[in-house]
Amino acid sequence: MDAVDRHFTFEEISTLFAQVEAVLNSRPLCPLSSNPNDLLPLSPGHFIIGRPLTALPTSKLEDVRESQLRRYERLERTHQHFWKRWQREYLSELQQRTKWKADKSRLDIGDMVLLADDHAPPLAWKLGRVTRLISGPDGISRVADVLTNRGIVRRSLVRLCRLPTAEELKNY
Repeated sequence: MDAVDRHFTFEEISTLFAQVEAVLNSRPLCPLSSNPNDLLPLSPGHFIIGRPLTALPTSKLEDVRESQLRRYERLERTHQHFWKRWQREYLSELQQRTKWKADKSRLDIGDMVLLADDHAPPLAWKLGRVTRLISGPDGISRVADVLTNRGIVRRSLVRLCRLPTAEELKNY
């Protein structure tokens, strides 16, 4: 955020809190089913309203100077800043750091993963299912093919965050 102090009205701060609440309740917890073609995750929103939380896309405001923003745009910029930080920190919590010396990726074919994307708009979690693990000459997997709603993409394992299964959450 900019060094400029932000003063919001009661209505604006209430709106911002509702947007932050939607971000927190949109996070994927685990796959909704074990079907490899199902790319929908279970989220806290399912328990609140019975379906995933969604939002209309908005234009990026992070590169616009604070003095050029109208009140609503300032509020939206603060929301986008929270989303970016929350997404980055949530993804890092899901990732487990391992050394490349051993194949401890804990990633298997059919696992649901979050694709790390620094440019995703708020409430837009990029999800997919691992369809193939690609090993290097040393036999250690470092890349995977992932089935997304836009087709198959190839990503480094460090840019993938495995979602825990419902069984793993029961034991947690």
